[in-house]
Amino acid sequence: MTTTRRARPPRIAAAACAVALALPLTACDALTPGSDAEAPGPRAAPSSTAVPEEDITLRLQFADAPLMVDALIAAFQERHPNITIEPQYKTFSDYVKNLKLTMTSDTAPDIAQYAVGMSDLARDGHILDLAPLRESYGWDADVPPVSLDQLTAGLTSEATGGPALYGVPAGLSMTGIYYNKELAAQAGIDEPPETLGEFEDQLAAAEEAGLTPLSVGALDSGGLHLWAALLNQMMPVDDYGDWVDGAEGATVETDGALAATERVVEWGRAGYYDDSANGTGQVDSTARFIGGDAVFLVNGNWAAGQLAAGMGDNVGFFPMPGERADDPTVASGFSVSYAVSSSTEHPEAAGAFLDFLTSPEAGRIISDNGFLPTNREGVPEPEGVLADVAEGHARAVADDGITTFPDFAAPAMLDALRSGVQKLIADRVTPADHLDSLQDVWDEQHAE
Repeated sequence: MTTTRRARPPRIAAAACAVALALPLTACDALTPGSDAEAPGPRAAPSSTAVPEEDITLRLQFADAPLMVDALIAAFQERHPNITIEPQYKTFSDYVKNLKLTMTSDTAPDIAQYAVGMSDLARDGHILDLAPLRESYGWDADVPPVSLDQLTAGLTSEATGGPALYGVPAGLSMTGIYYNKELAAQAGIDEPPETLGEFEDQLAAAEEAGLTPLSVGALDSGGLHLWAALLNQMMPVDDYGDWVDGAEGATVETDGALAATERVVEWGRAGYYDDSANGTGQVDSTARFIGGDAVFLVNGNWAAGQLAAGMGDNVGFFPMPGERADDPTVASGFSVSYAVSSSTEHPEAAGAFLDFLTSPEAGRIISDNGFLPTNREGVPEPEGVLADVAEGHARAVADDGITTFPDFAAPAMLDALRSGVQKLIADRVTPADHLDSLQDVWDEQHAE
C-alpha cells in the first residue's frame, strides 16, 4: 500500500515514553542495592554557563565508543584542568539492564549516556532538563534541531515553556545500504537506486547474476535495521514517531507497516539474503562484505570507517530509497548522547562538558572515530564512502527525516524485534503476527 508521508514536526507536548537503546553500542558497580528513591519531580539545570573554578570530579557512565569518550575527556580536561571526568564503561546489555537502578541510586553518575529508560527517568525527575542550557549555550546553532528533538522525551520544559531537553548529542548516526561497486557492475548495476522498486530490481539482478544480493547481520541488530529502513519508507513518519514515543493510541499494526514487513518475508523467499543471515552479527556481516560476499549490506554509518579502510573506492552508500523518487529521505538514526543526573552536585561543570561536545574540537575527535559530528566546523571534508554517508545524512536532516530506532518504543522491544525479524527472514512467522507481537510489547509498556 502506498502511503502519504509528511515530515514529522517537533513534538512539544506528548505522552512520555520509555525508550530502548538502539545505537550500535555497547553489573553496575557502586550501586545501592534495593535503592528505591522517590521520584523527585522535574528539575531543570541552571542556565548559567559559568564554569566552576574549584577542583571538581565528575563520573561519566557510558556504553559506546570508549576510544572516542577517552579522547573527548582528555581534550575537555586540557581546557578545564580543574575538572576531572572519571569514565565508567559498561557493556550494552549491562548498561541498559541496570540503567534505572543506576540513575535512581544514591551513587548515580553525574553524566550518563542517554539510553533505554531515560524517558521514564526524565518524567520522574531523575535526570536534568537541559532546556535552559540549550538557550544559554545556543546549542540550536551547533546541533541539528532534529537531533535535539529526539532527546525531549516528549515533554515540555517547565523552565522555558518550550521542548524539554534531556541529553546533548556527540556523534550522530544513521542507517542505510552499502554497496560493492565491482560486484554491482557485474550485475549490471551502475548507480544507486532512486526508488524502492528500483532497489528491488537491483536485488533481483544480483541474484540472477549468481551473487548474494544482501548481507544482513540479523543475529544482533542488523535485521531490525532492515525492517526499520523499510518501515521508514512505507509508514507515515509522524505515525511511526507516535508509536516510538508511546503516544496514546499509537499502533504499529497499520497497512504501511504490514506492507514493509511483508517485504522482509518476500525478499527472503526470493533468495536475496545471505544464507547465514540469522547466525551472523553486524560485525561479521561487515567483515564478510569487505571480503566480497555480497553486493549490498545493511548497516549504519558507524561501519563506514572500517569499510573505507577495507575497500577504498570500491564501496558506496545510500539511504534506503522511498517509494517515489521525490519522497523525502527518511532513515533511522540517533546519537551518542549524554544526560545529567538530577542528583549531581556540579550541574554547571557537567553542562560545560556537554557544551564542549558541540565544539569544533570535539567535532574533529568525533569524526576521527567514525561518527557524524554535530559541528562540522574545522572537520576535513569527507571523501569516498564517508562523503556518501555525510551527504545522505544531510539530506535526511534537511527533510526532517531522521527517525528514532524502533526499539526505543519500549525496554523489551529490542529482544522482540531481533527474534521477530529473524523469524521473518526464515519465513517462520506471518507479518501480521510479527506486528501483533510488537504491539503487545508496546501495550504492556504504555498501558495506563
